[in-house]
Amino acid sequence: MGIVCDVSRDAEVKNAIEKTLKRYGQLDAVHNNAGIVTPSKPIHETTEAEWNALFDVNLKSVFLTTRHAFAALVASKGCVLNTSSMVGVIGQDMHAAYTATKGGMNALTKSMALDYAKLGIRVNAVCPSGAWTPMLRQWCAEQPDPNSIERYLNEIHPLGYCAESSAIADVCVFLLSQKARFVTGHIMHVSGGAELGYRRVFKNNPYNGL
Repeated sequence: MGIVCDVSRDAEVKNAIEKTLKRYGQLDAVHNNAGIVTPSKPIHETTEAEWNALFDVNLKSVFLTTRHAFAALVASKGCVLNTSSMVGVIGQDMHAAYTATKGGMNALTKSMALDYAKLGIRVNAVCPSGAWTPMLRQWCAEQPDPNSIERYLNEIHPLGYCAESSAIADVCVFLLSQKARFVTGHIMHVSGGAELGYRRVFKNNPYNGL
């Protein structure tokens, strides 16, 4: 069932969860996967409106879904999965506000895991690096030389390629399943080893901060 929902708005999140419970009778998991990444700016160039939009969509939304889904998750001993990012762990130039939202999400994930463990609710986060999604393709289009970005995205991953989004989805399915029943408070890197290779410098490459 698809429900249109602005995850930054309390009433819409509440409505989406209520509709879900009415249709299915229970809620086994919440995957906080909505997010925005732009603008590509240092912090002093970021406007208050841009800052607020990033935090409302990327981080406040976790607060809202948890608040409205909590009773149902307690009843089902369900789980929460947050889509974070490797840049929330290692940082990234030209994306200070975005990285702040993902660093905050990582800390929030661990605190939620501690708070809810006694209730049988698991809380984890997945941290992708580059993966081909519409949002990443938008980011590529904003760069000075979009034609060279695919080669760069392949080279920063030690496994030799930038994965399709299905590689991230497979890990999400695991963390949401009973196969991960003893995993909580974990920030799982799904990165092709990129955190080991992010700091490699390529000659004449304008994208070293990805």
